[in-house]
Amino acid sequence: MSLKSTLHNLKEKYKGTKMAPAFNAIHTFLYLPNETTHNGTHIKAADDLKRTMNTVILALVPCLLFGMFNAGYQHNLAIGEVQSATGSFFSAAFWTLDNFMIGFWKILPLVIVSYGVGLGVEFLFAIIKKHEVEEGYLVTGMLVPLIVPIDIPLWMLGVAVVFGVVIGKEVFGGTGMNILNPALTIRAFLFFAYPTWMSGDKVWVEGAVERTKEIAGGANLDAISGETILGSLAQNQPLGYDWLDMFYGIIPGSVGETSTLLILLGGLFLIFSKIGSWRIMLSAAAGALAMGLIFNGVVDSGWITESSKFYGLMSTTWWHHLLIGGFAFGAVYMATDPVTASQTNKGKWIYGFLIGFISILIRVFNPAYPEGVMLAILLMNVFAPTIDHYVVQGNVKRRLKRAKVKTV
Repeated sequence: MSLKSTLHNLKEKYKGTKMAPAFNAIHTFLYLPNETTHNGTHIKAADDLKRTMNTVILALVPCLLFGMFNAGYQHNLAIGEVQSATGSFFSAAFWTLDNFMIGFWKILPLVIVSYGVGLGVEFLFAIIKKHEVEEGYLVTGMLVPLIVPIDIPLWMLGVAVVFGVVIGKEVFGGTGMNILNPALTIRAFLFFAYPTWMSGDKVWVEGAVERTKEIAGGANLDAISGETILGSLAQNQPLGYDWLDMFYGIIPGSVGETSTLLILLGGLFLIFSKIGSWRIMLSAAAGALAMGLIFNGVVDSGWITESSKFYGLMSTTWWHHLLIGGFAFGAVYMATDPVTASQTNKGKWIYGFLIGFISILIRVFNPAYPEGVMLAILLMNVFAPTIDHYVVQGNVKRRLKRAKVKTV
């Protein structure tokens, strides 16, 4: 008996029971639904929610694979197995099986915990509330491992995923009803609940935490330090990386958000597939560049000196803000979430610009948390309906005004 027929028999067996949503979800995930519409007029399209989610996952896969190589490379670089050099993206020392396997075995558990716990909560709510399991977590489950430090403890990740799925989505009614991006809700929970595991110079390079514990225990070992660029700049330390390294992603950081090149390619893929909004991506970049130019102008005017705690990030070259931290990843994969973003075209321009503008504002003026894109997106998620409301009302007023002119 084939797997398809077996699942179909189980689906029929448990039809009408509490376990029906679970079997329906497994059957629908593996095979196309066998239900079709019969009455009325319907919009016919080749895409559905599952195909849309899978398309976004395809856009994330290059970032995931690169993150595995970079995780191993940063580890070997920290322990002195390889030497750093500009243009490492094209170096044979980067694309090695050893680097990949180190990253693979470190990142794979993050993916398993993210999907296992998240889908478990989804199935539980579907069974309790007696509704179909939704495919919305397919993308969230891939995003979460890419936006956390590589050494984050798995139990912390599991707790955060439960919080994010329940508070960020299910309490609002499930997929399509949430007002906050679930993946960013998970990362926000981790940052505020376990801040020492989301910042500093010991969580971004594989093995750094364990090596630090061994040193504290008296072992004669060299420490592994993997401070991110934003962390260094927030402490007024020199940049230490070439812009090409920042663009290619050969730097410490969260698993999948270091390579601006691959994020850009993923963004183009989402735009081409008409899933991601180019208006939000472009306006977010414009907002970030505008804020960066303002800060550079303040530094050039002499109002801020090198003794200021804001000098490091404020003096950063304005366009470098697009290459460092998680800004590019957030603008492409998080800000464009069709559920939590603005829906009107004009609203998307306003929404994206404010995300970019506020991201750099938080990045500079909050040295304790220089990565401001997460908070900026969550803030604008809340205000997105308000932006759309005023855009629609503005259109209504203009049409009423034109109607009055014509009647006169």
